[in-house]
Amino acid sequence: MKVDWLETLLTRVVGNDATLLLVLQVFLVVLGVVVANFILRRVLARLEARTQQTSTPWDNALVSAARQPLTVVAWVLGLSFAARIVEKGTDATVFEIIDPLRVIGVIACIAWFLVRFIGNVQEAIIAQRLARGESIDRTTVDAIGKLLRISVLITAALVGLQSLGFSISGVLAFGGIGGIAVGFAAKDLLANFFGGLMVYLDRPFAVGDWIRSPDKDIEGTVEEIGWRLTRIRTFDKRPLYVPNGIFAQIAVENPSRMSNRRIRETVGVRYDDVAKVAAITADIKAMLRSHPEIDQQQTMIVNLEQFSASSLDILVYTFTRTTVWVEFHEIKQDVMLTIAEIVARHGAEIAFPTRTLHVTSGHDRAPSER
Repeated sequence: MKVDWLETLLTRVVGNDATLLLVLQVFLVVLGVVVANFILRRVLARLEARTQQTSTPWDNALVSAARQPLTVVAWVLGLSFAARIVEKGTDATVFEIIDPLRVIGVIACIAWFLVRFIGNVQEAIIAQRLARGESIDRTTVDAIGKLLRISVLITAALVGLQSLGFSISGVLAFGGIGGIAVGFAAKDLLANFFGGLMVYLDRPFAVGDWIRSPDKDIEGTVEEIGWRLTRIRTFDKRPLYVPNGIFAQIAVENPSRMSNRRIRETVGVRYDDVAKVAAITADIKAMLRSHPEIDQQQTMIVNLEQFSASSLDILVYTFTRTTVWVEFHEIKQDVMLTIAEIVARHGAEIAFPTRTLHVTSGHDRAPSER
């Protein structure tokens, strides 16, 4: 980086005092960086305020992501310029690392900007779709965002190594050999990584879904799907952290994707009301057929199921239109109370466990028992 023009200018002003020239040059460079940084921050702040008023999310995501990395780049370039001035005045060998550090700093700031830009676009897309009332698959958006960020970081690392004089082909070859040893040492970590990748690709559940497993004591609402862990909020509001490798070994049920909720109840009436069972079942079925919250396209069964110990059991099997847990119980309560009214309207009673004791008189016993 050429700095002779600044030295020539200051020599004409203050003379040939080397120390004073060195101090003044460094001071002016640092002052210029501070002023440029101040102006840059003000300009970017105003630009970001204007982009927030536009309908497209891309410009705001771009400016917001660039604010901090640009100011850091200004400091990196300015301080490297000042260090080059000091190097010329002192000829110290320690300043040989200025150029590599400047390159690494610029590469890091570019990677930082791209990572921030990807995150801002990800959040903007989700917010825009939600504002329009459109559905969005958060799991897919998160997966794409994470893959892009990882790609940026890996590329930045490789470019940085190349700029420092390392051979990328050699690094990749070493990574291939070392990857075998790392694979054995971090088997569980890799299993969790690929388990998370399979969750992203197969999408058996998404963020916000209620899941449970018949194989493990896992049940709750998915809050976050990471590369190693999935965070689930159980129904008693405790967080449950499940390694992603577990999902490749167990069956997962996703009740959030059910199409209907099922009502399956057994109504027992007394044996004394056996003559009224046919009319009761007919009225219950007619009630379900006319109920606005019962899905008529699904299976509906209202029949005498069995002769139990103390009742005639009528099976009521049907499905509601809603899948919302609270609404389902409201509908189920209405159906069950209406069934109770139908049973009472027919002069019958809902059975409860009873026992009948038959007592014989003494003269009915056999002679040998007297």
